[in-house]
Amino acid sequence: MPGGRLTHEDRRRIAAWLADGLGYAEIGRRLGRPTSTISREVARNAAWGDYLADHAQQAAGHRARRRKPARPAEPATDGQSTEVVRDFVDQFAARLAATGLPRMTARVFVCLLTADAGGLTAADLVHRLQVSPASVSKSIGYLEAMELVVRQQDSGGRRERYAIDDGVWLRAWQADTGAHGEIATAAQRGIEIFGADTTAGARLGKMGRFFARLSEQMSGSNLAEAVVHDALTALAALAHAGRPLTLDALATALDWPRERATAALDAIRHQPAIADPLALRATGPETYALSARPDRLSPAQRAALEK
Repeated sequence: MPGGRLTHEDRRRIAAWLADGLGYAEIGRRLGRPTSTISREVARNAAWGDYLADHAQQAAGHRARRRKPARPAEPATDGQSTEVVRDFVDQFAARLAATGLPRMTARVFVCLLTADAGGLTAADLVHRLQVSPASVSKSIGYLEAMELVVRQQDSGGRRERYAIDDGVWLRAWQADTGAHGEIATAAQRGIEIFGADTTAGARLGKMGRFFARLSEQMSGSNLAEAVVHDALTALAALAHAGRPLTLDALATALDWPRERATAALDAIRHQPAIADPLALRATGPETYALSARPDRLSPAQRAALEK
């Protein structure tokens, strides 16, 4: 009945509705249960694959036989009921899991995200999530490898606590920005290998444009204004020359030390948006020229311009 324990028939309905693509909220509405009840049921029994009603029923029976006396209820968070908090944790974790984060890891992360400033111990996480210590330990290791959590000693110094510090979002931002830039650079190399006019080149061009713009928008320019000015001057010199120039020839023409010319060209290579819609191209050892960015024009547009 609604409000009691899930029956075998309830679990068969959940499995069928999940297969039909229904969300937790709709399944809960149909069964007359809170959304959190459905999300916890699926999280417990579908960590390594699809939700299977028979397996879930057997697991529920095992849990009932070994269930310990109930502990006192957890204190509410910021005045919210425990049920509301658990509902939020489960729903938020489900959305993180949809992005590729392992389901249990997502639950541990959201639990820490909603904890007090002092963080939680492994025992706290086991109690709150009703999972094994091994599951918590594995998830903590995963989050530490991603630099999403930090370890702290509790006031007594006997146990470790886990928390999310203020710098986590900046680290995640910087990691994503760097990864996006590397993908854009790799796509550009692919265009040069396959050719911009090929199917592979066209696909890589679209991919490269997407990740390049994402990286540029996220990172902004961390170059000093003087270096950007030098980079633009070097671009103007190459455009005016209309031919490839060696590094030494460029430095001599601009009356710069060689190191200054090198810094200007390095800035363009590291931040291609400076030269947009042109691209700096190496034509030989320390020899450079300008060309149109291959991803700015489609093959048809280039063919029309070449007529």
